[in-house]
Amino acid sequence: MAEEINNDMEIVADETLKKDNIAENTEKADKKKKLKKDKKDILIEELGAKLEEISDKHLRLQAEFDNFRKRTLKEKTELIKNGGEEAFVGLLPVIDDFERAVKTLETATDLSAVKEGIMLIYSKFMNYLQQNGVKPIETLGQDFDPEMDEAVAMIPATDENQKGKVIDSIQTGYTLYDKVIRHAKVVVAN
Repeated sequence: MAEEINNDMEIVADETLKKDNIAENTEKADKKKKLKKDKKDILIEELGAKLEEISDKHLRLQAEFDNFRKRTLKEKTELIKNGGEEAFVGLLPVIDDFERAVKTLETATDLSAVKEGIMLIYSKFMNYLQQNGVKPIETLGQDFDPEMDEAVAMIPATDENQKGKVIDSIQTGYTLYDKVIRHAKVVVAN
C-alpha cells in the first residue's frame, strides 16, 4: 500500500509539475505576446513619426517650389517688360545724331558735308547693331538660300553661271546671333 501511495504521490507531483510547467509556459507565451505587441506598437509609432516627417518635408518642398516658380515668373515678366531698355538706351545717341543732322539739313549749303554726316550716323548705327548681334545677310552673287532669302522675282539668266544665284537685293535681310529675323528680298536668276 505504501508503494501505491508513493506511486499516487509521484503521479500527483508529476501532474503538479505539469500544471506548473503549463502555467509557466502560458505565462512566458503571454509575456512574448505582450512583448511582440509592444514592439509592434513602438514600430507603428516610429513609422507614423517618420511618415509625418516625410509629409512635412514634402509640403515644405512643394511650397518652396511654388515660391520659386512665382519668383521666376515675376523675374521673367520684368525681363520682358524692361529687356528692351538696354537696346533703346544704346539707340538714343544715334537718335541724337539724327536730330542734329535734321537741324543741319535746314541750314546746310554743302551737300557733301551733309552726306558725310549721314554716312557717319549710318555707320554708327550699323556698328551698334553688330555689337548687339544683328548682322546683314550678304546675298549678292550668292546661291539662293530659301532659309535666308525670299525670292520676289525671277529673271532669265544671261550666263549659265548665274542660274540659281541672287543678282539683286530689294531689301536687306538680317540675322540676330545666326537666327534670321528678316529674310532678304532678292531677285534670282533662272
